[in-house]
Amino acid sequence: MVNAFIGLGSNLDNPKAHVIKALEELEQLPHSQLLLASKLYLSKPVGPQDQDHFINAVALVITELEPLTLLDELQAIEQRHQRVRERHWGPRTLDLDILLFGDQTIHHSRLTVPHAELPNRDFVIGPLLELSPNLSLPDGTQIQELLQSCPIDGLISIEA
Repeated sequence: MVNAFIGLGSNLDNPKAHVIKALEELEQLPHSQLLLASKLYLSKPVGPQDQDHFINAVALVITELEPLTLLDELQAIEQRHQRVRERHWGPRTLDLDILLFGDQTIHHSRLTVPHAELPNRDFVIGPLLELSPNLSLPDGTQIQELLQSCPIDGLISIEA
């Protein structure tokens, strides 16, 4: 069993409902158990600013799935939410990312873990701190150290 942190985000078609429903769907992942979920956060979009703000959260699951199998399961959930990939960092009904997979570092054509943009995303660092304030990345970097280069003061916690 491996602890996997999953990032969730949505900014289309009732984003709060998409994130809440996705958290429910994470509870149904095969050979896995949802352990914790952060509060929901409102964040500004990364990249193109001609889109709505995002609702974000992070979930902690414990899983027996291999990383690429977990990725396939997450992408199937995205598809059930009619995820369309029209432009890089564009609007989406649901985005699910494997942020961390145990203490593994993964470089695969389909998957990079830790997530390549994790150190630059306040909407990931904030919820990770909420769930696991003493969390370390595989390279030993403490999640709290990331606050120096990526402050989380722009995040707004919202009611679920």
